[in-house]
Amino acid sequence: MRAHEAGVLHADGYGGPPIYLPFPADVMALTPHIWSQTTRRGPDGALEVGGVDVRALAADHGTAAYILDEDDFRSRARGFRDAYAAAFAAVCGGADVYYAGKAFLCAEVARWVLQEGLCLDVCTGGELAVAQRLGFPGARIGFHGNNKTSAELRQALTYGVGRIIVDSDIEIDRILAIAEELDIQAPVMLRVTVGVEAHTHEFIATGHEDQKFGFGLAGGVAFDAARRILNHPARLRFLGLHSHIGSQIFDTSGFETSAHRLVQLHARIFDELGYAAPEIDLGGGYGIAYTSQHTPLPTTVLADEMAALIAREFTALGPHWSARVPKVSIEPGRAIVGPAMFTLYEVGTVKPVEIADRQVRTYVSVDGGMSDNARPALYDADFSVTLASRHSTAGPIVVRVVGRHCEAGDIVVQDEWLPADLEAGDLVAVPATGAYCRSLSSQYNHTPRPPVIAVRDGSARVLIRRETIDDLLALDMG
Repeated sequence: MRAHEAGVLHADGYGGPPIYLPFPADVMALTPHIWSQTTRRGPDGALEVGGVDVRALAADHGTAAYILDEDDFRSRARGFRDAYAAAFAAVCGGADVYYAGKAFLCAEVARWVLQEGLCLDVCTGGELAVAQRLGFPGARIGFHGNNKTSAELRQALTYGVGRIIVDSDIEIDRILAIAEELDIQAPVMLRVTVGVEAHTHEFIATGHEDQKFGFGLAGGVAFDAARRILNHPARLRFLGLHSHIGSQIFDTSGFETSAHRLVQLHARIFDELGYAAPEIDLGGGYGIAYTSQHTPLPTTVLADEMAALIAREFTALGPHWSARVPKVSIEPGRAIVGPAMFTLYEVGTVKPVEIADRQVRTYVSVDGGMSDNARPALYDADFSVTLASRHSTAGPIVVRVVGRHCEAGDIVVQDEWLPADLEAGDLVAVPATGAYCRSLSSQYNHTPRPPVIAVRDGSARVLIRRETIDDLLALDMG
């Protein structure tokens, strides 16, 4: 086929519906596993969440806005807590669940995590400060990060965090010095790079060797780091090994290899150094549904499969290991908060654009964009969208939802079906924006960041207020 003289974007056939986007039987129908558990359509077609109409949310709080379903968040948190406790009960007496705060964290969410019996994972001094502000028990906090400063480590150790996940030899030196200064024994885990390439975007795959996190297995680097920690028992309490292979993972195949290599290292440390570490952490990264094409495992299935593979690995070491299986922990973040939140926008313009012979793409511009959801630009992430403020009987058309920023790559939803009568002033909702959307948000183009509104039992409350122009100017010393 001869290439079009103006480029591939002008070639015949370009611009039609993607093959992965099936024609909808009902363009107003909600795909249940994409939305939070209390999201539904009211009698006139408008979305309701937590018993609150989104039109009331828009009127009271404006758009763009992150809408967080508290009951959904709590339910998913309990689901992980209970599923892993049950699955690992016979293997090692249970499992600890650490909510990965980097997905989304504020004081109220930390309170929910605490109330639902989970631990908390943080990776900066700022995230730790949120936990401290709430009074989250230090013993139930894990502190991650590949370049923790001495100030952050001192902050964590002074507060009494339950574990610091060590990421480098230099960090061991820093912790030793601070533990000596404070006259304490610092609890540490060793982050191990297990050489597993998770089937996910390269920027969120963290288990392969060529990246910044952890101690590699190659050349005995991780083993030597464990030996070094054990050489300082007065100042370092070695809790065990940690691994994280990536994010947005839909099966346990990668975890099988990771667990095997982690357990082998755990056994080598016992055999050669005489130390049975009390814990092992398998990380997080469990995927969620952003579109109808995503099929994550149910939490109970995931827990059962993870427990089975740990049991299998320790059984393979021999019968004398049956009583030495360490306590297991995991770190879900996205899988808890991701589906619990959606972003509510108002449509500003609807623009049909002819892009090829008889092909038209409809661009729908909303009052947000890459400043409140950077994931499409960063990771080519897919999202869904629905008309949120009314019912429509119009036929479906494929649209591209874009933001208001001065970037051609400011795309919120690459392709999705919406009613053909969509118009300026309509509200649309993009589901599954709880993880990494507010956390990665910016003030690009001097755009104030949206609020986070929690809904439950027919009422709404502000967890994080909307930024204002005064907020933006307050830091400008000119």
